[in-house]
Amino acid sequence: MASFDIKSPNPAVTFTKRLEAGVTPYHEMQRVLRTAPVESLCIDDPFDTRLTRWKHGPIHEIVQPMSDHVLMTYLGTMQRLERRSGREYSTGMGRRGSITFIPAGSSSRWDIHGPMDIVQLYLSPELLDSVAREGSRSARPLVESTAQPDNVMATLLEMTHKSSGDPAYLAGLYRKQLASLIAIHLVKTHSGVAQTAEKASGGLSPAILRMSLERLSSENEEDFSLGALAEAANLSRFHFCRAFKKSTGLTPHEWLRQRRMEQAMAMLRNPALQITAIAGTLGYATLTAFCVAFKRHTGSTPGDWRRATL
Repeated sequence: MASFDIKSPNPAVTFTKRLEAGVTPYHEMQRVLRTAPVESLCIDDPFDTRLTRWKHGPIHEIVQPMSDHVLMTYLGTMQRLERRSGREYSTGMGRRGSITFIPAGSSSRWDIHGPMDIVQLYLSPELLDSVAREGSRSARPLVESTAQPDNVMATLLEMTHKSSGDPAYLAGLYRKQLASLIAIHLVKTHSGVAQTAEKASGGLSPAILRMSLERLSSENEEDFSLGALAEAANLSRFHFCRAFKKSTGLTPHEWLRQRRMEQAMAMLRNPALQITAIAGTLGYATLTAFCVAFKRHTGSTPGDWRRATL
């Protein structure tokens, strides 16, 4: 196995120069998430690497270009994420074991439909360039990903976050080594070549995925039958389900159930609507069935969730 000795950045490459790519992730996330981080710490390395944990509500914002790469994983209840950048559209389920990567200098609109508990790591471009050089490979552009399954990366991020309970000298060394491993894994998995191979292995194209999600969101039951969706995508039902899950992390049935819960939460925020009426509107045969489904999704009954939210 190759041994990596990640070198310090050239002193001539200053933090001011990095800011030419955009604002710092820490300040941009504060603006977008409209809250302060629950935790924030600097990792003792020459690259000004920082780890933060945020708990935030739904957001519908454009994330401006940032000076550093942002890598994140999810600790709380899973939520659907949507990202739009020009004509490009991607979606996924933010949940444990998945990661999102935002390259430095990129800008996208993000729509997140519920509260989230996330850990983010901010990595300088110089750190990843150094990893690429140490690996004897030319640096390639790193490509964005939205809530893609990656248990290795998610576990490394969680380990970096949890190390804060160790003695200070051990925690600092531990986090520094983990940050190096994360940078190596990121270069390995998010280069242009790796992404091309991943796309070829079987998700839906952006256009087909967008069409499928629009039909699943419609009020016409004929639009979101599995047969109709597969036919529109020119795939068999089996291959459509497999490609849909590859793209979103969920089967079409699970995605519909997730969306139904999002609609339930939106309706529960209106105190004028009775819970029994909400259950009927969403198609549940009984109030009990609605309450069981809602508690399975959120951990709370509809009534408790409403009282905690309003």
